[in-house]
Amino acid sequence: MEVRIGVVYSAKELNLDIEGTPDEVAAQVDAGLAASGTILWMTDSKGRRVGVPADKIAYIEIVGEDAAKRVGFGR
Repeated sequence: MEVRIGVVYSAKELNLDIEGTPDEVAAQVDAGLAASGTILWMTDSKGRRVGVPADKIAYIEIVGEDAAKRVGFGR
């Protein structure tokens, strides 16, 4: 599944492929923010670790595998 993390003062977002269900990933994010308090560490499906300062996170979007990928101006 895809996780998008928006960072304050940055036009780009971080895109990570994470293994697990949306609920598992949300629980991992909650636990990471509660435990460390300063940096959210996540490991993607290729084993890379990414750390984002918690106070610089603008949003976190969790996109499930079953979400339809849209192209163009369709609804």
